Formats: sequence, C-alpha cells, structure tokens
Amino acid sequence: MSIVTENRTTVWAIDPAHSFIEFAVKHMVFATAKGRFSVFSGQVVVPDGNIERTRIEVSIDGDSVDTHDAKRDEHLRSDDFFGVGQHPKITFVSTSVEPDGGDRYKIMGDLTIKGITKPVLLYATFNGRGTNPWGQSVAGFSATGAVDRKEWGLNWNTALEAGGMLVGDEVRISIETELIEQN
Repeated sequence: MSIVTENRTTVWAIDPAHSFIEFAVKHMVFATAKGRFSVFSGQVVVPDGNIERTRIEVSIDGDSVDTHDAKRDEHLRSDDFFGVGQHPKITFVSTSVEPDGGDRYKIMGDLTIKGITKPVLLYATFNGRGTNPWGQSVAGFSATGAVDRKEWGLNWNTALEAGGMLVGDEVRISIETELIEQN
C-alpha cells in the first residue's frame, strides 16, 4: 500500500504533532550537536495517482529552532546563521520524486534559507499507511539528506586552538513525518 490513489489527486497534510525535522552538525571536530524545528507545516500532493508528479511543500519557522541550549538557539536565529529577523521561513519545494526500489524514493527539491535557494536531494522511505483512531487515513515516511551550510550563507565559524573549526560544514537532515489524507 502507498499514498497513491489511482486516477485521483490525493492531498496529504503534514501532522506536526507526529512529525520531526531534525539536523546534526559536527561540533569541535569530534562531537555532534543536534537540533530540531518545532513549528512547520506542509503538504504532499499526488496528482492523478502519479507518484512521479508528486509535489511536496514545507514551510519551517526558523525561530522555532531548538538545540536544548538557549544561547546557541539565539545565535542560530541571528544573521550569523538563519537570520530569522529578515528571513523568518525556511522552505522546501520538491522538483521531482523518483522511485528508488521498493518503498524508497529520491526527492529532489529547492531548499530556501536566508533568501538563497539551492537544490537538495533527500532519500525517503515509505513506512506504511493505516487509519488512526479518529478514522483518518495516515501514512508515514522517513527521509534523510545532507547539505553544506555555506551554500546558504551560513558561514559563521571560529578556529579551534587545537586545530579545526568549531562548527562543521556538513549538516545532516533527518525527517520523520506522519501525513493525514485531506480528501
């Protein structure tokens, strides 16, 4: 079973209460700092049951970044990183969805941070579909990817006395999402 309904356009909304958008980046070369965004919305539209024409749109409130460190979160909101004063939203819009064997997909899309839009590739897995206790059709997906933060102007860093940089350039993205059918 999948999120496709033959010959019918299906719209799915992201359920933020059961979904997570998280990231991880190297800290001080040898450790990993993790965080998440707690406020986001989005939808997945599958036109006429054609998974390859699927359109995914996600909007993330940059101010909702949470790394369990208030000072770091405030720094991430600043112009050194997300610049939420001028660019409050981080967005993702898919440009293609390709089957990648079994329940796996490659999702290409445009990620916009600080007004800069760059292509990204996410690897997604369909985890299943069912009916929740309220009678709604729901589906689950996991997705992962990695980006170079400097491509979006997130350049702040500082050299470490022992060598290397405080913040790594590669940011790993991890998404767990539950979708609710809207039709």
